[in-house]
Amino acid sequence: MAFDEAPPFWWQRPGPLAFVLSPLSWIWGAGTVMRMERPPSGSVPVPVLCVGNFIAGGAGKTPTAIAIARVAARKGYKPGFLSRGYGGQLSGPVVVSVEKHRAADVGDEPLLLIREAVTVVSADRPAGAEMLIASGCNFIIMDDGFQNPALAKDYSLLVVDAKRGIGNGFTMPAGPLRAPLARQIGLASAVLIIGDAPGGDRVIRFAARAAKPIYIGKVTAVGKTRWRRRRVFAFAGIADPSKLFDTLKEIGADIAGTRSFPDHHFYTDEEISDLLGKAEETGAELVTTTKDMVRICTMGSTGKSRELAERTEVLEIRLDFEDRRTLDIIIDTAAANAQARQAALP
Repeated sequence: MAFDEAPPFWWQRPGPLAFVLSPLSWIWGAGTVMRMERPPSGSVPVPVLCVGNFIAGGAGKTPTAIAIARVAARKGYKPGFLSRGYGGQLSGPVVVSVEKHRAADVGDEPLLLIREAVTVVSADRPAGAEMLIASGCNFIIMDDGFQNPALAKDYSLLVVDAKRGIGNGFTMPAGPLRAPLARQIGLASAVLIIGDAPGGDRVIRFAARAAKPIYIGKVTAVGKTRWRRRRVFAFAGIADPSKLFDTLKEIGADIAGTRSFPDHHFYTDEEISDLLGKAEETGAELVTTTKDMVRICTMGSTGKSRELAERTEVLEIRLDFEDRRTLDIIIDTAAANAQARQAALP
């Protein structure tokens, strides 16, 4: 089951539609749990750290995966990213190349990840992991794939956006959860709450009862002082475009207008013309996310997309942690778990 755009009722208090769909949710959730709890069909002789989430849609996995890769590299590993390439046409396994591939081929997130480390797109996770090892990687970071049992994982970090949380708390299609929360937390190694809004409180309670480590992070704008009092028209095609709009407001930008698009959206010429027109009408600069810019820049080198890329600035972000030791602890634990897994092999 896939959704191009999450239904609004997922993020509201449970109502009639959620309850009507709840029998289907039970069937969907039971099937997902059965799949998740299967023994892995493949394993590799290096640590595998999965960055996943409980819900359908974004929660901050990609910036988390990038932050992990940077610390892993400083610790002497050669990290590599394993992605299914959501939104792309290639099933792989294929090593992502900025020269060869567009977002339409491999998805937008792999084109962000490849800036940091070797990235492989593969629907077959064990095959993708083997390709990363063949490329010289000795620490694999899975961007998503927590609910996929194919590859043995040594650590599963579940990311939660503190603003959205788990929505209405129902499993798809009645809500955004991929499977019942309690069953998912049981298979998680730790939970990372990004932000300080109350949406993550329910997850924190479940994680605490399950004795799972809980880490806290915050997304921070890079170079935020340069945006103060600048008049901007913001647009985004991510899981929650309001993240961009709220961040710009927090750092003091003068927001002339905003426009939201579905996650992983490819902009049409008509939409681009409208955005350019809005910027002219409001006397504002266009601004978007890094992920949107990757899509825009790989849609074509001429025409409307090129003009939009030239006239749009990117608000870059980074992920900071309440405890600076967080990523060291996670990486070291994943490595120790991998060593134990290998030692237990017959």
